[in-house]
Amino acid sequence: MDNDLADRRAQLGWSQARLAEALGVSRQTVISIERGRFDPSLPLAFRIATTFGCTIEEIFRPDLAD
Repeated sequence: MDNDLADRRAQLGWSQARLAEALGVSRQTVISIERGRFDPSLPLAFRIATTFGCTIEEIFRPDLAD
């Protein structure tokens, strides 16, 4: 799944650690999501979207090549 989490985080001037704290996850989880190695659960995806004031679809896009 493609995402623009790193770009949105950078726009706020937040570190990966700051975002992880806001979401209640580890920094490694944020890194893995940003790199596309881990797809968040639906509840976590909702927390991410809420944190950035947008919809899940605005951050995450399915990788149609799979």
